[in-house]
Amino acid sequence: MPDSAYHHESENPPPHSHHDDTLLSEQQITDYWRANLRLLAQLLTVWFMVSFGCGIVLVDWLDQFSLFGFKLGFWFAQQGAIYVFVALIFIYAWRIHAIERAFGVDDDDFFDDSHSGGNETDIDTNTGGSADSKGVQR
Repeated sequence: MPDSAYHHESENPPPHSHHDDTLLSEQQITDYWRANLRLLAQLLTVWFMVSFGCGIVLVDWLDQFSLFGFKLGFWFAQQGAIYVFVALIFIYAWRIHAIERAFGVDDDDFFDDSHSGGNETDIDTNTGGSADSKGVQR
C-alpha cells in the first residue's frame, strides 16, 4: 500500500481534496465497490421488472386496469418505464452520494469550494465590467 494518494502526473493536476491525507485500505475499497454494485443491481432489477415485466410480460394482465384513460400495460410500455428509469437515475445519484460519504470518497469539498458564494470575481457579460458574487458592479 503506498504512503500517499496516487495522482497521475499531468499538466492539470486535480485540486487538493480533504481525502488526500486519507488512504483507503483494500477492505474499504472492496466494501465501497460492493455497496456500489449492490445498489446498481437493485436499481437494474427494478428497471428490468418495470420495463420487461410490466411492459411486455404482464401487459395483458395490466390492461384490465386503466391510468389516465389508457390501458395500464400500454401505459407502462410507452411511458411508465421511461418515468421509472428517470426516477432511478435520481435515486442512484442520491444513494451513491450517501455511499461515497460513508466510505470517504465523496467530492463535496470540490463543490463546496467552487460554489461557496465567496468574493469571487466574475465577468459581467452585459456591461463588460466585473461584479462580485453578489452582483455588485465594480
